Formats: sequence, C-alpha cells, structure tokens
Amino acid sequence: MQDFWSEILDFCVTTTNKVGKQLMLDFGKVQGLEKADGSLVTQADKWADQEITNAIMKAFPDHGILSEENNQVFPGTDWCWVIDPLDGTTNFTRGIPIWGISLGLLYHGVPVFGYVFMPPLNQVFHGFWGGNSGLEMPTGAFLNHGLIETSKDPISGNHFLNLCSRSTAIIQAGFPCKLRMLGVASYNFLTVAMGAVLGGIEATPKVWDIAGAWVILKAAGGTWKSLQDDPFPLLSGVDYGSKSFPTIVLSYEDLITNFQPFLENLNL
Repeated sequence: MQDFWSEILDFCVTTTNKVGKQLMLDFGKVQGLEKADGSLVTQADKWADQEITNAIMKAFPDHGILSEENNQVFPGTDWCWVIDPLDGTTNFTRGIPIWGISLGLLYHGVPVFGYVFMPPLNQVFHGFWGGNSGLEMPTGAFLNHGLIETSKDPISGNHFLNLCSRSTAIIQAGFPCKLRMLGVASYNFLTVAMGAVLGGIEATPKVWDIAGAWVILKAAGGTWKSLQDDPFPLLSGVDYGSKSFPTIVLSYEDLITNFQPFLENLNL
C-alpha cells in the first residue's frame, strides 16, 4: 500500500508541475467569462481541467473523476479524484499571485489525500488522512515536503482569520482578531493548516474548492466545522455543481467559542 501512496504523490507532482508551467504563461493575460453562480471561468481553467482529467484516466483508469469544469456528478466509484484546475480564477485573470491547482482523492466518498500547488508562490501542500477509512496509509500534512501543523496560540488582536467575499457579514464591533481576504478558498484554509492564521470562513465553497484542503487541514490538526450540511461522504449520482458547503475551519476546537456569536450574522 505504501507504493500506492508514493505513486499517487508522484503523479500529483508531475501532473501539476506540467499544468502549472502553462498556467504561469497565461497568468494575468486571459479574460474570464462569468458563470451562472457569478464566478469566472477562462480557457485556461478548461484546458487545465482536461489535461488533469486525461492524466488521471491514463494513470488510474478505474478511478472516478469529479471536476469543476467537466463532470460534476459523483460517480460512486471506490476511488474518485476531485479536481479544481484553477482555484482563484479572478486573482489569476487580474494578475494577483494567489491561485492554485487543487486535487483531492476520495475513498468511498471521503477525501483521504489532498494536494494543492500554488505556482506563483512556489508552495506545494499535500496531506494524508485516513480517518475511519480502514486504509493502511501514512498520516501528516506537508508544505514543500516539510511537516506542518496548525497554531495552538491563544487568540489575540495580532492573529488573523480569513474571509471570503460572501462572509463579510461577520464583521462586527468587537471582532477578536484581524481579518484577511485572499480570494482562494483552498488557500484560506491551507494558511490555517500551516499555522499562519487561526481560522477561515467560506460561505459558498463547492466540493472541488475544499476536497484537497479538507485532508490537509485535518492532517495538520485543525478543526473543520460545516455550517450547514457536512460535505462528506459524497453520494453516488448527486450533481454537486450548484451545492455549496458553508464552512469555518479553526486551528483548534476551543476557538469556536470566540467566533460563534459572529457566525449568527451570516446569511446562509
């Protein structure tokens, strides 16, 4: 089984490096079209999605694929990849260097491996989290192959919490820490995993925004709290194209008491 996980990691390294090189050539040079949900899509998104899909089909023909720009229905296979070929498209089109390629590998509908490559930042995150899967596998979260974990600092006015643009309703007098808005759902959560911030809120993330980061955050010791429906396990035959999973992630469980009063202001 160890050889399997080495193969999975090597595949992600090779595939995202190839796709990332081309995306860097297009970075800040392409125009986006607005989708029905208000987000942007570019030809770069579509190209990257197809390249990753083709690579998975060749390397792992028995694995299912769920992707933002192609198949959005969970096929119910034992193993399934969830692809976000370009997380942070708006940043990408505007020349802001915070965007990435996110991959999650699910077993029976639950992520057990996550990989996120941020080409402009030269940052690679990956993580293993077997949970209750019964799989024989490693555990841990890594940034550029160095072990990472969430911060255990007590909250203060010099710590950060990340927001998305649809969760600004939590900003009220007396908020206990500083706020940041990065524009990339996966990176909002990964900065928690690496110990840079204490928490992150996303009001409307889709499954491809969170599948890779979910594993890495859990493996780093963080707490994931769904504000409506739990995202996992995914259900066979369900179309996840329009389904959002409002979420707060935290460095550790006890922090929820600091933020709970402000979450009531969110219009979910």
